[in-house]
Order: sequence, then C-alpha cells, then structure tokens
Amino acid sequence: MNRNANKCIKCDVVQCKNHCQDVDYCALDVIKIGTHEDDPKICQCTDCESFEKREL
Repeated sequence: MNRNANKCIKCDVVQCKNHCQDVDYCALDVIKIGTHEDDPKICQCTDCESFEKREL
C-alpha cells in the first residue's frame, strides 16, 4: 500500500499507520518531532510525535 509516499520523510516504523507499507517512507506531508529529555544529546532522545499505532 504505497499511499503517497513522501520521499522527504524516510521511516521504517511499520507499526505506524502513516508508514507506506511497501516502501520505507511516511505518507504524511509534515511530521512533528519532539523529545522526552530536558537536554537531548543523541537521536534516541527524540520522538516522532506524529506516530499513530496501525490497527491490524
């Protein structure tokens, strides 16, 4: 299901409903990135706040 893959947003989180299941891209036009840390220093400190769990 390649739903309008946004070639500017690579993503391999197949559990997200915005993931284009046959290619590793996001279908959204824009995403919001946030952090769960007071002072993020590495990529693991950041989160895609546009994530929505894909229903099976």
